[in-house]
Amino acid sequence: MLRGGCGIWGAITVAWVCLNEARGSLSMAWRVGVYGVILSWLLLATVQAQELPIFDAHIHYSRPDWQVFTPERVLAILDRAGVQRALVSSTPDDGTLQLYAAAPQRIVPFLRPYRTQEDMGSWPTDPAVQAYVEERLKRGIYKGIGEFHLSATQAEAPTVRRCAELAAQQRLFFHAHVDDVTVAKLLRLYPQVRILWAHAGMSAPATTVGRLLEQSANLWVELSMRFDVASGGRLDPAWQTVFLKYPDRFMVGTDTWITSRWDDLVPGMQSVRGWLNQLPRDVAERIAYRNAERLFGNP
Repeated sequence: MLRGGCGIWGAITVAWVCLNEARGSLSMAWRVGVYGVILSWLLLATVQAQELPIFDAHIHYSRPDWQVFTPERVLAILDRAGVQRALVSSTPDDGTLQLYAAAPQRIVPFLRPYRTQEDMGSWPTDPAVQAYVEERLKRGIYKGIGEFHLSATQAEAPTVRRCAELAAQQRLFFHAHVDDVTVAKLLRLYPQVRILWAHAGMSAPATTVGRLLEQSANLWVELSMRFDVASGGRLDPAWQTVFLKYPDRFMVGTDTWITSRWDDLVPGMQSVRGWLNQLPRDVAERIAYRNAERLFGNP
């Protein structure tokens, strides 16, 4: 595998441009030979893209999904997408428990603090949600709390503070769907809690993500729904810079936040492999699955 930050796809592009510029001065035999090399590289890149396993760090199996996709069908979709393991949280948590019961070696359960969708806005101050979280955590299977939504003004609310205490005590992650201001506030308020930042803040630019990673060793980032990472299939240079600088801090994900997203999982992971393979192989493997395996344990 070629290195240097561009990967084999970058080498193919350079070779193709050079060949076209020089085709008038090359013999037919030379052109055929170079085309053969480029074709070999394309085949190699395709094989590598197909073989790269994925740890999907953002899956939900919530109540509307249950009538459409059985746990067995969900696992079959993960198989087709090449997703070996998945971080799962659900509304309610029973969905996560169904998948975990079907494949405990494959599912990494997180506890979402939503009994219903109505809890999304009120959970930070709801004592009933606090009791729900405390009771569920007694199962001892969870690796984190979330994915949850939160604004900066809610970061010190009672249920949030209690969840942070539990996360620190039990070495759980916060999976936080928040903007860059809020994630920075959570890191300041709860320095003992490790945070997995959902969607890289959804709209935060790569430079902001890099700055926050530099400021805190307790922050990791998953990239579900961040189509700007590789708009048009080409890896964005700003994102490439932060991936190369912080290769141990990123993960990929899908976010099946509505039922129709399950139909996007297979092509979505094909697109993810496309830009991963524009990175050096060791960096691509870390972002694809090794970082998540290191943080959440091998099956």
